[in-house]
Amino acid sequence: MKQSIIHNRRLARWAVAVAAALLATLTACRDDDVVFIPETVPVSQPEYTSVSGFYLLNEGNMGSNKSTLDYYDYATGRYTRNIYANANPTVPKEMGDVGNDAGIYGSRLYCVINCSNKVEVMDRDNCRRIGQINIPNCRFIKFYGGYAYVTSYAGPVVIDPNYKQRGYVAKVDTATLEVVDTCVVGFQPDQLDIAGGKIYVANSGGYMVPNYENTLSVIDLATFKEEARIPIAINLLGVVADRRGVLWVTSRGDYYSNPSDIYAYDTRKGRIVKRMDCRASSCWMDGDSLYVDSSDWSYVTGGNAKPRYQIINTLTMQVVDTCFIKDGTDGKIEKPYGVAVNPITKDIMVTDAKDYVSPGRLYCFGPDGQMKWNVRTGDIPAHFVFLGRNENEH
Repeated sequence: MKQSIIHNRRLARWAVAVAAALLATLTACRDDDVVFIPETVPVSQPEYTSVSGFYLLNEGNMGSNKSTLDYYDYATGRYTRNIYANANPTVPKEMGDVGNDAGIYGSRLYCVINCSNKVEVMDRDNCRRIGQINIPNCRFIKFYGGYAYVTSYAGPVVIDPNYKQRGYVAKVDTATLEVVDTCVVGFQPDQLDIAGGKIYVANSGGYMVPNYENTLSVIDLATFKEEARIPIAINLLGVVADRRGVLWVTSRGDYYSNPSDIYAYDTRKGRIVKRMDCRASSCWMDGDSLYVDSSDWSYVTGGNAKPRYQIINTLTMQVVDTCFIKDGTDGKIEKPYGVAVNPITKDIMVTDAKDYVSPGRLYCFGPDGQMKWNVRTGDIPAHFVFLGRNENEH
């Protein structure tokens, strides 16, 4: 639980428990000359589709410089842990501190390394380092029209209800890896998505507990200027657009009386059209299906809620499956932390962060909800990017 508090994507929890965070950080630190040995293990039979594999970015514990990158190869059925270290043996501190997001654009793989204040850029096929983009307190990344758009908290990691530093979105030329423009948004912006010529940014205000932000910033792509802030709910985390221009926006809540939830905001109508009453930690859009896992922390109960694994039909705006894991494996998963869906086979990936200080686990389920395989990962496994079809969509 303490590592849950310090984990950057759960920053509001950490914000109100600074002492626990410092203790956990101290106990999780490692010496700079310690490296993780790459390891490849067989986990399944080979599969041959237009999706050749996927990367899994492990966040690592804040302050411990333990972010790692794993890779699963569908053609061999083999899983490689810490592939970055093997590809880049001369990089002194490996990937860095807190891997917060990953994406592929063109021939390059981008990993957002939050507390190391950089976006690590690699060759998408062999993970060899190409360079880095320096962005302070960077969070999430999206691509469009030759540019990468990266959210930044801008200011230092500090808890202050009267925090003054607004965040911004950095516009990065993917040819030169240079930041060519910035657009100021709300406080502590997290995920972003692009729809209808606009960038939508989820502002959290996570450093300002209990005075959370509650807005989506709207940036015009053509001018790269913020044109509106739309009130949605407190402490926003995620935003993903469906095929009809509806944004599915997740709120972390306040960990007390306001739980996490999902809101459907119709960009054509300019309003929230549904509140789902659906707990949400991680989401993945596949076609008209939004896969959601959750394990809310509550300061009222002093523990995590029972994990949930739900599917929302974004066309009907209804929960169509209240547990997509059908074989009882959900009872073995301690802390669900990330979810992804293979765009071809529809296999469902779920990660387990366990105690947040030791290696996690990745489970692969078929579309029928039966487990196909599982494997040990790095610490706090979270962010997926598939290599092949649909690789630029997440």
